[in-house]
Amino acid sequence: MQRRAILPALAGLSLPVRAGRAQGLGQPSWAPDRPIRLLVGFAAGGSTDTAARILAQAISPGLGQTVLVENRTGAGGNIASEAVARSAPDGYTLVMASMGTHAVNQALYRSLPFHVARDFAPISLMVYSTTVVVVHPSPPVQSMAELIALSRARPGGLNCGTGGSGSSQHFAAAQFEEAAKVKFSLVHYRGGAPANADLIAGRVDVVFSPIIEAIQQIRAGQLRAIGVTSPDRSALMPEVPSIAETLPGFTFRSWLGVLAPAGTPPPVIARLSAEIQAAMRVPAMRDRVAGLGYEAVGSTAEEFAAFQAQEITRTATLVRISGATVD
Repeated sequence: MQRRAILPALAGLSLPVRAGRAQGLGQPSWAPDRPIRLLVGFAAGGSTDTAARILAQAISPGLGQTVLVENRTGAGGNIASEAVARSAPDGYTLVMASMGTHAVNQALYRSLPFHVARDFAPISLMVYSTTVVVVHPSPPVQSMAELIALSRARPGGLNCGTGGSGSSQHFAAAQFEEAAKVKFSLVHYRGGAPANADLIAGRVDVVFSPIIEAIQQIRAGQLRAIGVTSPDRSALMPEVPSIAETLPGFTFRSWLGVLAPAGTPPPVIARLSAEIQAAMRVPAMRDRVAGLGYEAVGSTAEEFAAFQAQEITRTATLVRISGATVD
């Protein structure tokens, strides 16, 4: 997304969202004595970057040190990931991981200079990200049932825009095709913003977009939201049904979390995880991320490790059924 569309989400962070020390933990066994770097593999102003900056501001007071967000873009987030994998395992260099960077990429890229699980130590799953199915506000499609019926009647006749081969939009669409037994003609763009722009212009028919990338156009009436991929309706747009209401059992969610280099000492992981968990329990923080289309989580390191293992298996299947490739 463009910076001007998303950076206003950082406004108001003087609200009491600081994590502080988790209740009942007592004196921490590790305390940082210099700033911590949180690397983001995507451009400043994008959704991952914005989430990272919100989290950094929330946990800095409790840690007693500034958490600095550093953008290292390129190769689908792999440049930032490799930099962290090669960093000293001391808690001072972390990565904001996504479903793409630390699950999908293991199957999507033929060779990586690191392994997305073995070379990292999970700290905490921060948020889930929900996808919304958007169409042009004019007919012929005004509901998920109508989208399914039209797609079945015209296999390959509807153009579905994505943020690129192997993007979350691509995988959400591929999973929907598999579940609904429909076929789209996929049109891959260099990011979700141009896909949504062409949807507004009528050049494509449907986009499976992260809520954060479509919410402004939906509110402006430029796009119609017809379904969300979360198990239940989104609090951000409760009038929009979940796809599961039409297609029982359908769920698609991406995510963001924080990891450190493998070998980072357990006390360091525990302290960082506790701060993130505490931050994600603060009502103002939960409201802030909800306003961006995210669902606050804040997991333990062990929970995140188990979740990531499941995601690596799940997304390998998505890579296979979608036919996703990278240049």
